[in-house]
Amino acid sequence: MSFVNASKLKLALARGRLRAAMIAALLTAGVLAASAAATGSPVPNGSKHYSFRTFNNPRDLTFNQLLGINSRGTIAGYFGSGAPGHPNKGYLLTHFGRGRYINENFPGSLQTQVTGLNDHGVTVGFWANKAGANFGFYAIHQRNFTNADFPTKNHSKPPVDQLLGVNNRDVAVGFYNDSMGNSHGYTYNIAKHRFRRVLVPGATSVTAAAINNAGDIAGFDTNAKGAVVGFLKTSSGHLITLSVPGASMTQAFGVNDGDMVVGGYQVGTGSSAKMYGFTWAPGVGFRSISDPSGVGTTTVNGLNNRGWLVGFYVDSKGNTDGFVAKPRH
Repeated sequence: MSFVNASKLKLALARGRLRAAMIAALLTAGVLAASAAATGSPVPNGSKHYSFRTFNNPRDLTFNQLLGINSRGTIAGYFGSGAPGHPNKGYLLTHFGRGRYINENFPGSLQTQVTGLNDHGVTVGFWANKAGANFGFYAIHQRNFTNADFPTKNHSKPPVDQLLGVNNRDVAVGFYNDSMGNSHGYTYNIAKHRFRRVLVPGATSVTAAAINNAGDIAGFDTNAKGAVVGFLKTSSGHLITLSVPGASMTQAFGVNDGDMVVGGYQVGTGSSAKMYGFTWAPGVGFRSISDPSGVGTTTVNGLNNRGWLVGFYVDSKGNTDGFVAKPRH
């Protein structure tokens, strides 16, 4: 057996063990979960099987979003709503118990969001200039900041291009907007400087939001009926549509090596709409996730291979707070 094949087999076995562990945990949660009616959500409640903790950068306690977490527990995020006086400023949250914040902003940028990271010091995100243009970037150990924008002449004006996730093979995912405002997902191999499109048949708009170490991609798209639904596209090309029953919108934002997917879904529309986070796993389906301080205003944006979740919610004062949720079992 060649080294390459042995490595693939080892990775496949590891993914299988991880998936089995995730499914077992979620099946337990399903048996014990409160009824959907009790949460106002159309799917079973999985929140009680996590312990939640709020983390906000002290430089702006009014707006924080935690967007990605690696296997070491380092978290990517940003503070600042983007309103005047509150620009987006990226950071890494390390030393989970003590909450150490490390600033990370693209040099010369007006605003920066750090959206994803891997286990080897590579972070990705996007930055904005005074004209409101967005540009994707990657950095290595908070240094060597490099732009990474999909090569096209059909950009929106101002251009919008964002990197949202990266795996341990240094393959990133993101999207750009065309001149009609539609999104186009893509992958970017950092070492080879190679872009490839992420396609969803029949979709008018596609956002690639996360990629695991096997190359499976999670994201969301606008389908032929105009509905926004999530997806998981495996490295073999198999496409799974993720749509929470009864939801007016479903978006997938994260995926780990067990193909456990996280994201957010909306129930209702307009002023009565509520947002819930979710987990999804093969053979298990959806579980609703809400921070206890933000039921109906929660989004889960990332997860790691230990099943830790990160995201954000809106509290009773109208502030946006970052959170980490750890499985109780």
